Amino acid sequence: MRLYIAEKPSMAREIAGCLKNPKHGDGFIQTDDGVVTWLVGHVLQQVSPESYDAKYKAWRAEDLPIVPQNWKLEVNPKVAEQFNIVKKLISQADEIIHAGDPDREGQLLVDEVLDFVGNDKPVKRILLNALDETSIRRANENLRDNAEFFNLKQSALARSRADWLIGMNLSRAYTLAARRAGNNSVFPIGRVKTPTLALVVRREREIKNFKPVDFYNIIAQFEHTNGKFLAQWKPKVAGKFFDSEGRLIDKTFAESYLQKFSAAPKDGKISSYQITTKKESQPLPFSLSALQIAAGKTFGYSPQIVLAAAQSLYEKKLTTYPRSDCQFLPTNQFRDAFAILAHLQKTADTVLKILIDHSDATIKSWAWNNNKITAHHAIIPTTKPLTGGLSLVELNIYNLIARNYAVQFYPPHIFDETVATVDYKGEIFTARGKVIKQIGWREFYIVKKSDDEVHQILPAMATGDAVTHKKSTLKKSTTEPPAHFTPSGLVQGMKEIHKYIKNPESQKQLKDIQGIGTEATRAEIIDDLIKRGFLKVGARKILQPTDKAYMLIDALPDEMTYPDATAIWEDKLHSMSEGDGTLEDFISGQVKFTGELCAKAKTAKFPVAKNTYVCPRCKTGVMVKRTGKNGEFWGCSNFPTCRMTCNDLKELEFRS
Repeated sequence: MRLYIAEKPSMAREIAGCLKNPKHGDGFIQTDDGVVTWLVGHVLQQVSPESYDAKYKAWRAEDLPIVPQNWKLEVNPKVAEQFNIVKKLISQADEIIHAGDPDREGQLLVDEVLDFVGNDKPVKRILLNALDETSIRRANENLRDNAEFFNLKQSALARSRADWLIGMNLSRAYTLAARRAGNNSVFPIGRVKTPTLALVVRREREIKNFKPVDFYNIIAQFEHTNGKFLAQWKPKVAGKFFDSEGRLIDKTFAESYLQKFSAAPKDGKISSYQITTKKESQPLPFSLSALQIAAGKTFGYSPQIVLAAAQSLYEKKLTTYPRSDCQFLPTNQFRDAFAILAHLQKTADTVLKILIDHSDATIKSWAWNNNKITAHHAIIPTTKPLTGGLSLVELNIYNLIARNYAVQFYPPHIFDETVATVDYKGEIFTARGKVIKQIGWREFYIVKKSDDEVHQILPAMATGDAVTHKKSTLKKSTTEPPAHFTPSGLVQGMKEIHKYIKNPESQKQLKDIQGIGTEATRAEIIDDLIKRGFLKVGARKILQPTDKAYMLIDALPDEMTYPDATAIWEDKLHSMSEGDGTLEDFISGQVKFTGELCAKAKTAKFPVAKNTYVCPRCKTGVMVKRTGKNGEFWGCSNFPTCRMTCNDLKELEFRS
């Protein structure tokens, strides 16, 4: 018997629908081509610390870190009935088809069940990037040996165990530290969650402490025999007139140069003149994070709303697998282009219809690249036509996905960029110009231009040509604070985490990493921070940290609040999925890190809670009632570090 194990019931139904004579049973679907059954997410879960040793039921700093020697899983009682059905079917099978989602977690989800029940049957892997009939049949004709995905499973297992080590140990360590200061809240700490929260805390403080600064640029107009053009002064001098970013901040100094440039003689010359042909490739199709960011900017949708809509479109067979971190497409998908574009041409979306009408299905953009594909590819429309029945959110998300697919069938945008350097009064001025040679995809797919993009067309010139200064203008600008994080902006921050790394050397090293968190978990992490009261959503969907967030981030060491370590771990997890690195080495590093931070928790300083009596000796603990051999007394919460005791609290400081 061939047994298909799907990740969820909906996927099982779609697979069974492509097999002969499906008949529904109790927890499975019988077909002439085999049996299809399903899991319900992670049917197995990691056990709690007290399952390793009963003493861990009580939270004690002296027990930390807790490090399992033999990692244990248990069946989630909520889905035990379905687990038992799957277990029985595995024992009856001759061959098993692993039909988990085509990503790290999907791989582990089925593999861990097979390992848990001691399966020794041969296992094949079906990779379902779309649930339409054509895609399922193709995938079923191209099964792969599940052993090929061992490294992906190890990566997921490493992530799961690392999250347990950090979460279980540091949540206990720093909650206990908070209790020593009289704070009775639980402070959950996560390997990805906590540095993500710290991003928002630091951003809000940066905005609060921001002081705007005026800075100046001098824009000069020069005349050449072939016409006039504008050029910007590039000061050679530095020092007190400039800030740390190299901006000219002294108006008097700027005005003195303005007078200098306006005085005779006004002769200058072109010291360099270069024309470079540049090509802008088409915007890539969406990964989940890219889709969440675009939908947040366009419609104000939260990452969770976008994920839910993308998942619904996937299950309705209208788009491909949504939890993808890839923005490229396999070349064998190119054969579907004519059919997909033909369906999209019938859409009611005006912008999309114009895009399709002017597209060319024979153009193959840079998105078609097999070397960039792993288990999944970018999110695109399927060959199934859109016939209605979508919510407004689903329709908007579908149209975004479709537009980024349609633009692949446009030629690249090609232009000549001209850069001229003017030597005038011993100073350098730079002018930039742009001449479009082929409008390409930019004709119908508008991309917001940056504020400093130059729109002028420079006259034809040559190095050594004479120019005349006509006038100069002093342009005043003011620095602006960074933008508040919104949920979609925070997803972008997590994806582009290299920008927030503390160590400059690590920043360079980690520029090309996948970010922190996964495509599937980023929205969930942000949502959890909101639900747990660390973040709240304000006006214009701005994320604002609560007092609880500031308290936690201030008490934690930099190793946990800056994303450096987490980003390095994510990079190692990604490398492990490609066969570089071992599970044992990764966990060994996590154990060491966890132990170091548990030690630092012993001296962590939380603010003393209100309505408590402050310890007069250490000033960081609070007096708590205890019972000794001689009866009740008051002792410092920092015991045994601080051994302050008393019988009467009347003379102690009360924090109201």
